[in-house]
Amino acid sequence: MKTSASAPKLTKPTLTPDQAKALEFLRKFLRKGTTIYTVLRHVSSSGTSRFIDLYVVKQNEPIRLTWSASVMLEWTYSRQREALRVNGCGTDVGFQAVYTLGDIVLGNGNALSQRWL
Repeated sequence: MKTSASAPKLTKPTLTPDQAKALEFLRKFLRKGTTIYTVLRHVSSSGTSRFIDLYVVKQNEPIRLTWSASVMLEWTYSRQREALRVNGCGTDVGFQAVYTLGDIVLGNGNALSQRWL
């Protein structure tokens, strides 16, 4: 006879107030198929981190997503460089940021596309 133990319930992570604002802002502009444009702002001297900006274009106007993306991704925002810091080398950091953002905001990493400017 099998006994069933109650499985732990998985709960949604709670958002901080800043994350809730960032999510609301991002959901205004991000839909499946949206292209996010990335701009490389700086590469560290060791080459192990990059600083990038994220933009989306709506009605012929660029909208900067960098701060909101950093809050949602819980990645470092560099106030000195005014850009999102992405650690790692040998990887496309623009793709990494956009894929992860799509996964968090839309539930599908492949929902967004990315292009470098």
